[in-house]
Amino acid sequence: MTIQNDQLQITCWYDLAERSGQTLDTRSEDEVAEEYLALLKESTRLRFRSDVPVGVNLSGGLDSSALLGLVQELQGESSEVKAFTFVTGDDRYDELPWVHQMLAHTKHPSIQCTLRPSDVPDLADSVQSHQDEPFGGMPTLAYAQLFARARAEGVIVLLDGQGLDEQWAGYDYYKRVLDGTAKIQDVGTVQAAKKGATRPNCLSKEFVAVAESFQAPARFPDALRNLQYRDAMHTKIPRALRFNDRISMRSSTELREPFLDHRLFELALRQPADRKIADGVQKRLLRKLVARLMPGGVVEAPKRPLQTPQREWLREDLRDWADANITSALDSYGGQWLDARSVRNEWDEYQKGESDNSFYVWQWINLGLCCNSIKQLVTS
Repeated sequence: MTIQNDQLQITCWYDLAERSGQTLDTRSEDEVAEEYLALLKESTRLRFRSDVPVGVNLSGGLDSSALLGLVQELQGESSEVKAFTFVTGDDRYDELPWVHQMLAHTKHPSIQCTLRPSDVPDLADSVQSHQDEPFGGMPTLAYAQLFARARAEGVIVLLDGQGLDEQWAGYDYYKRVLDGTAKIQDVGTVQAAKKGATRPNCLSKEFVAVAESFQAPARFPDALRNLQYRDAMHTKIPRALRFNDRISMRSSTELREPFLDHRLFELALRQPADRKIADGVQKRLLRKLVARLMPGGVVEAPKRPLQTPQREWLREDLRDWADANITSALDSYGGQWLDARSVRNEWDEYQKGESDNSFYVWQWINLGLCCNSIKQLVTS
């Protein structure tokens, strides 16, 4: 932003699509892998510059495991950087087998932070007051506990593995766009939601009438890169960073994202599609170049959404809590934003197990949390 002679001018100082360019990288895979791995090491090394202890978020997935592998590569076998993992006690979602594989034969302390259904009501109120707007659901709550535990352990800076899915087409919907079975405008951002992650029929007609659909910009000549650009600049990354930055600050910890280094994104976006997805394998070249940083079982494991038992908990342990928050949302905005009858019908169907995701239910609960937060501010 510049002001000259009372004239205000705002210009974009960095443009990812412009810096990446339209043309694809024609170099050999080995050349690209060597350059990309060098950048991974450099970006990780830079984020370790600190006057306070640094830790790592380790989910057990490929990306966070690659991050810890880079830490081991940079610091050697004597590294004692603490690895923080959130768990829920549900083997269907917890990724401890991969965490244990990654930490075997190292000196990294493994610190597990457990989220239980009984933790959710008070924690959700606290996180809502710090987010000050809707947030992403129970994974955000689990991360909030993780950051609080890190602070209690004396770890002030945490490194996270965000960004590689967007660079190397790791989400399931990238395959559908690449093979032509789906268009970008028809693809949401929720992993593995087959029946639709939203319920537009639950919005009031007046509210729908003023809505404007988001149109992802087509900055590249191919659909795959345009979808990657959408997720990096407009949907996935902005949402994740907003949620996680605020919950890290809630515990006075600093979150750093080595894989969001602009050089990594520029290089990855220049790569042909078959280096990202081939023979049903996603993040193909990335898996190849990080293979020596981690055990084979971690490298070969399929992409798993970062999940909690949110879907089950909202139907079971947290059913009454969920219902109370939905009621609060309808008391405040039923007939204005929401069609109360449709919301109640969908909520009843959800409780019967008639849904493969809880994304839309969380939106109503989160609106109730917002309403409760506003009421508390008014009364205080």
